[in-house]
Amino acid sequence: MFSLPALPFDYNALEPFIDEETMKIHHDLHHGGYVNKLNAALKNYPEFQDQSIEKLLSNIDNLPDEIKTVVRNNGGGHFNHSMFWNVLSNEPSTPSQQLLDSINNNFESLEGFKKQFSDVAINRFGSGWAWLVKTDNVTLQVLSTPNQDNPLMDKTGTPILALDVWEHAYYLKYRNKRADYVNAFWNIVNWQKVSELFAN
Repeated sequence: MFSLPALPFDYNALEPFIDEETMKIHHDLHHGGYVNKLNAALKNYPEFQDQSIEKLLSNIDNLPDEIKTVVRNNGGGHFNHSMFWNVLSNEPSTPSQQLLDSINNNFESLEGFKKQFSDVAINRFGSGWAWLVKTDNVTLQVLSTPNQDNPLMDKTGTPILALDVWEHAYYLKYRNKRADYVNAFWNIVNWQKVSELFAN
């Protein structure tokens, strides 16, 4: 069964970019709710309870029909948020040279990548996520997914950076100004973690 991971920082660590109240609600209630509903969905399916969340989502189409949608939504919410917390930090960092070289090759520059990623995040209609994905041939791709979907589900590649653009992620502080939230995100990216995910 799955459990809610602790945040890798204090609730107020990302201020002024993400406020303490939002972080408490987002982590404890939203992410916690996904974990609880995922475990409830798997209660009568012990064969799936010990699988990693990555394996569960990568094989989403093979799940029984009666739990497929619940696991997609709540398992996706669990994986997506677990990753999101780990690619945030209040400590300044920069991409590794290996990651920076790949960004330059795929997006011409770090600023070019940030613009493309930001555009995808800002223009995602409704709720969803923006992603930087490492594909099977080790190129980088920016994409977005609706709701709690993620690149594992359609086997697009391995996600190495995620941004939550559901309103619950930013509305208390930024109201309807999603672009301001997306721009603030670049101040708290944990490039060390993103570089590790790229290298693995």
